[in-house]
Amino acid sequence: MLVGAAPRELARLLGEEPPAPPAEGAQLKVNMLLRRLPALRDREVDPREAFSGTFHIAEGYGALEEAYRQAAAGELPHRPPSEIYCHSLTDPSILGPELAREGYQTLTLFGLHTPARLFTEDNDAARTALLRATLAELDAHLAEPITDCLARDADGRPCIEAKTPLDLDADLRLPGGNIFHRDLAFPYAQEGTGRWGVETRHANVLLCGAGAVRGGGVSGVPGHNAAMAVLEK
Repeated sequence: MLVGAAPRELARLLGEEPPAPPAEGAQLKVNMLLRRLPALRDREVDPREAFSGTFHIAEGYGALEEAYRQAAAGELPHRPPSEIYCHSLTDPSILGPELAREGYQTLTLFGLHTPARLFTEDNDAARTALLRATLAELDAHLAEPITDCLARDADGRPCIEAKTPLDLDADLRLPGGNIFHRDLAFPYAQEGTGRWGVETRHANVLLCGAGAVRGGGVSGVPGHNAAMAVLEK
């Protein structure tokens, strides 16, 4: 059995003692469906070009340092740093054929320096305030508010959702909202981890997600190593 869930969740499913909790997650995740890409303040840049790669917002060194200091002091960053990806430009099949023909696009925003502890007192209020500040930073680069480009659902509500680390724990069972499932470490062999770093205490149960020793889900390494472990058997 290959398990993509966090080690904490595997332990829960097996009725075992959970591992020590990892460092808390520290990101805001925002998903948007747009009727069209927004016009940029720099009119000479085609929005399709601007959003085809990674769109960085308030991520200069000074801005990142200031956001970190504010978060460390227990405040939400005043100018939240983030980055945006438009997956539908690369793969239009993400959308239904009708939406793709009409020019709809998806935007995924990944905010930084927003640790889970900043949301424990009032998650809803902190989420609302952070989303407002984050979109304001994005709007500074646009010729129109991003909210003017949002699609609407059947009830007329804007197609946008924001998830704090606490939301990610509740909805997706990411421990503390940590997208890496556990603390990151250099991928060195460790005693008891096995040859591929995906082994568990059960011979027929392997980790294929970010919680593997050589983890970090973005790399795809855990899935590769889990497959190699299976092939060796």
